[in-house]
Amino acid sequence: MPHTPESYDAARPPGLGTPRGPDFLPPPQAPPPPQTPPAPPVAHGPAARASTPTPGTGRLLLAAAVVAAAVGGGAGVAGSRLLAEQPPAPTALPRSTAGPVAAPGSLSAIAAQVLPSVVSIETGSGGGSGFVIDHAGHILTNAHVVEGRAGVTVVFDDGRRIYGTVIGSDEDNDLAVISVDAAGLTPVTLGRSSDVSVGDQVLAIGSPLGLQGTVTAGIVSALDRRVPVGRGGGFTAVQTDASINPGNSGGPLVNARGEVIGVNTAILSRRGGGSIGIGFAIPIDRAADVAEDIIRD
Repeated sequence: MPHTPESYDAARPPGLGTPRGPDFLPPPQAPPPPQTPPAPPVAHGPAARASTPTPGTGRLLLAAAVVAAAVGGGAGVAGSRLLAEQPPAPTALPRSTAGPVAAPGSLSAIAAQVLPSVVSIETGSGGGSGFVIDHAGHILTNAHVVEGRAGVTVVFDDGRRIYGTVIGSDEDNDLAVISVDAAGLTPVTLGRSSDVSVGDQVLAIGSPLGLQGTVTAGIVSALDRRVPVGRGGGFTAVQTDASINPGNSGGPLVNARGEVIGVNTAILSRRGGGSIGIGFAIPIDRAADVAEDIIRD
């Protein structure tokens, strides 16, 4: 049976016989019979060496045993038996078997997809943005961008400048539709604002301060935000922290798939103008219904 650390005697290492010295002399007695030579000691590896245990080793092992007993209860012996009977467990860490998480598209890819559909609108006294909604040449924008005008200049992403006719406006919803006679138009893909969630990644595209083709990124900050814009008392908007400035009005707010989910319309700004990270867009579900009504009429 192997020694435990507590059974070792530093003055008498195991296997060296009885200690000798004045305090251990035996009383006089008859000569002892011849003794059989002792058998050579059996080596037991490093644990059989005649050395003093390292201080603290016993405490460390005991502590480990206590932890194992506390965690495993009475399963220690059974666990040892299982380890002896079963092959060692694989060392690879467990991995999820679920499929990849859907990631948003590349911002540059989304911008490249949508920019050909976005236009700058010039009115002579100001301007804004808009986007192509069908192959027939209809462009959706805000009513306050066209300001009751019959015609405007539409500047496309490729540099073409084409006269556009304002075929109708809905002042209550602050929306208008322009018609152009042009070939090779690229309509946007309309999403569904009813599917939008707070935290969704979005891009705002337009011509802020006359800088055509400007793209800013952000998220949907809130939904159903009441905005007092338009003659009808306002609208329920999608709020975003994507930077929106004067000139962005009428441009699209798009999701991570490049689908339009809103029409950029208003900003909350400090004195002096400019974005402070609070912009509002008319939900596309409402805007599309209004545009269809204008085109039919």
